[in-house]
Amino acid sequence: MSDEPWPKPGDPAPGFSLPDATGAVHSLADFAGRYLVLYFYPKDATSGCTTEALEFSNLLPRFADLGAAVVGVSRDKPASHAKFIEKNDLKVLLLSDPELVAHNAYGVWRMKKACGKECLGTVRSTFLIDPAGVVGQAWPKVAKAAGHAADVLTALAARTKG
Repeated sequence: MSDEPWPKPGDPAPGFSLPDATGAVHSLADFAGRYLVLYFYPKDATSGCTTEALEFSNLLPRFADLGAAVVGVSRDKPASHAKFIEKNDLKVLLLSDPELVAHNAYGVWRMKKACGKECLGTVRSTFLIDPAGVVGQAWPKVAKAAGHAADVLTALAARTKG
């Protein structure tokens, strides 16, 4: 048994029901039958999170061509997401998880170092969920936001070939 809190490849993806920037609720079941890239990020409008959201947005047509939806999740409230989306012309769906329900289910709310101190927070993480609702690949500690979306796209393309 691993003490790592996040779901591993082969595990069923934990369910969620979270609101988007408009308040509409989206659940894991809404994505059944196609791939889902579910990425967790610390905070709207910060440099790394903006880079990541822009890269996923720019690659969204390529993800769609491979049958995948891309969804970002943070603790920010829907109104914050709405501003973040509008300011950056984001195309990805952003969901709000202020109660940390999905964060805890996916093991992304944990101790991390920030400014030389250890504190609880969102560890940038991504999960590639297959059409059957099973975790196909996990990036539980994304070290660098820049280039991560392209790495996920490469992994998805490898899975959909053949």
